Amino acid sequence: MSPDELVYLGILAASIPIGFLFRYLSPPVKQGAALLLGLSITITTCHIHTLHSLVTVIGTWIIIKSSWRHAPALSLSWTFLYLLFFRMVTWFGLPPPTPFANAVQLLLTLKMVSLANEVQSFHIEKKKEVSSFAKSPVIGGLSQEPSLYDILSYSYCYVGIMTGPFFRFQTYFDWLRQPSPQALPAWEPCLQRLKLVPVYGALFLGVNSIFPLAYVRTEEFLDENFFFRLFYMIAVFFVFRMRFYAAWCGAEAGCISAGLGCYPEKAQSKPGGGPTVTYSPDPTAEEKYDFKTIQNIDCYNTDFCVKVRHGMRYWNMTVQWWLHHYIYPNSPFKAYTLRAGWTMFISAYWHGLHAGYYLSFLTIPLCIAAESAMEASVRAKLGPRGQNIFDWVHWFLKMRAYDYMCMGFVLLKASDTINYWTSIYFIMHIIAVCCIVVGRALKGGKREGRRGDKEEKREGERVENVKEKTGEKTD
Repeated sequence: MSPDELVYLGILAASIPIGFLFRYLSPPVKQGAALLLGLSITITTCHIHTLHSLVTVIGTWIIIKSSWRHAPALSLSWTFLYLLFFRMVTWFGLPPPTPFANAVQLLLTLKMVSLANEVQSFHIEKKKEVSSFAKSPVIGGLSQEPSLYDILSYSYCYVGIMTGPFFRFQTYFDWLRQPSPQALPAWEPCLQRLKLVPVYGALFLGVNSIFPLAYVRTEEFLDENFFFRLFYMIAVFFVFRMRFYAAWCGAEAGCISAGLGCYPEKAQSKPGGGPTVTYSPDPTAEEKYDFKTIQNIDCYNTDFCVKVRHGMRYWNMTVQWWLHHYIYPNSPFKAYTLRAGWTMFISAYWHGLHAGYYLSFLTIPLCIAAESAMEASVRAKLGPRGQNIFDWVHWFLKMRAYDYMCMGFVLLKASDTINYWTSIYFIMHIIAVCCIVVGRALKGGKREGRRGDKEEKREGERVENVKEKTGEKTD
């Protein structure tokens, strides 16, 4: 492991026992202590680059105070443009950002855009209350506009400051004012989330030592036989998954120990978004709680879900919620595949400027189109046994598609990614195109397109209903 990874591991490990102590603090002390600890971590690891995050936060605060009506669009433009400057600072003779500064900046971008949307929703609901002389039943809406101190406290809260998960300002505010945090579940859910972390860590270290990524970039690798080169991407993606399974489960445990994101099960919380129905915040002996709001990874379903589109839902779940609520609905396209492509492009930009991100993320819409075409033209015509066999084949190809796309994500450079894909003859691109051609030849593509549009329309209506209930609105 690199020195940076050891620092990440140390921060994650320390955040878990510290979290239990925060349950004993009053709201003002908890807010100040979380801010002080988060700033200390940021300054220690990011050094001068802490100024980048501070500029992002102050800029968003100015936008919110100046024009709450247009805050969502302006904050998205501001934070994403600043990300571009942040990644190109060396062009201006400034030192390159540290990996820690990059991690802080990425999470802050998500937080600031979400905050702008929450503040806009607060003012909209406030105007409705004034005009109707009645309080609107908004779920998860702000009760007041946050101050600059509140925004700074939210931005630099030590919980997940570098590793995530993403959480909304309302989730943070609910955490501060929990009526009886010591009565909420703690040890059991925390240990439950940590129990497989040693396994993930051991598998990561072991398999990574046998199949190092650096070997892919050598001439000797290209001399290996085709099946070895093809298998190598399976090993690389396995290492990739184990690394993030361990990191994200540890990050979730840090949230759980502090009580962040703890809501009653009946609140029907969503990862990243929080509660979707009304609930009582006062803990009772009979009440059951969960931490779904801060769940960032579903390891089992990531590995064993059948579809490519479903695989995205279980990976980096809080960020997927952010993309689904703030990027996908505002796509300039109507067709599902194009809207998914737009969302993947924004996701690639958020991750960085390396060409490998774009080559990988923009392959996802092609895979989605392929599986949709085959489902309509083949699976829909099969019996139960045939569909079961189809699903197993579908799952196998889904995993190979993610293996294939992962190579671009980890190799980063366009030349390295293209060289590897060339060495295995662009096999997944070819399979995806063949599936689309076969689907259309069997006259399933057009039918699926119409059905997909209808399904997406229903999904869009569902999202809008959730937004109305939670008081969210995208500009």
